[in-house]
Amino acid sequence: MKKAAIILNPAAGNSSMIEHMDEIADRLKQSYDEVRVYETKEAGDGAKYVEQLSAEVDLIIGAGGDGTIHELINALCSLENRPLFAILPGGTCNDFSRAIGMNQDPMLALEQILAHHTERVDVGKYGNHYFLNFWGIGLITDVSNNIDPHKKERLGKLSYYLSAAQSITGFEPFALKIDSEDYQYDGQACLLMVGNGAYTGGMRTFFPETDLQDGLFDVLIIKETSLTLAWQAIQSKLTSEIPESDNISYFRTKALRIEAAPAQQIDCDGEIREHTPAYLENRKQHLQVIVGDFAIKSE
Repeated sequence: MKKAAIILNPAAGNSSMIEHMDEIADRLKQSYDEVRVYETKEAGDGAKYVEQLSAEVDLIIGAGGDGTIHELINALCSLENRPLFAILPGGTCNDFSRAIGMNQDPMLALEQILAHHTERVDVGKYGNHYFLNFWGIGLITDVSNNIDPHKKERLGKLSYYLSAAQSITGFEPFALKIDSEDYQYDGQACLLMVGNGAYTGGMRTFFPETDLQDGLFDVLIIKETSLTLAWQAIQSKLTSEIPESDNISYFRTKALRIEAAPAQQIDCDGEIREHTPAYLENRKQHLQVIVGDFAIKSE
């Protein structure tokens, strides 16, 4: 008997997804004998559902935005035996769902889920936390902290870039030390971005050609505070290339140790938590997910 569970955040921004949830559950019964919807009421509920259901179901579907997906995969990735995972995008940016090629219309994403094309994808880990999209310190954390929730609701992904412009002015660089097999750095920085997926704030930025199956992070260091330089990096999606500059370093690695002085707040998939130092490792193809229009790059 095949079972599927939908973990729904009813506070997600996509009202269409919530309005059609009964229809979505009924359609899934074409492929699953039992489909149940579990609604979250507060932070932490999604993780509890994953822990309760993971041994009983074949598929867990996260229905919500990036925060919901982040919570679910943190519960899921810590398990030894993990059920298949899928996403019904229901938030403002839906970064990881974009990275795996899911349609942003939840009803069309449902069709992709029913098509059942699965792939194994990389997951980042630091301490006891996991991430799908990015890990960052410096300007990226200021961007998250400065986002006006009302603007985010009205302007969507554009709010991230308005916030970025506000954050750049007057930002103080910090001392950064990075140690990895592939690159070492000891100097000043205003931003460190460690990418797993290609999207940030709903747009393909920073690492346009990232590979979700190669077991490697894409790492970007911006060394000096510069409005022009930061915008070049933010808008790298326009050229599909990391801009060349003495003030930018870019490398790829499977693990790295990070220290900063003063200690920096960590932005992990848009969730602000903990401070440096940190050790990051890429868990190659750690999670099996249903994908949409997804190009396989790794052999």
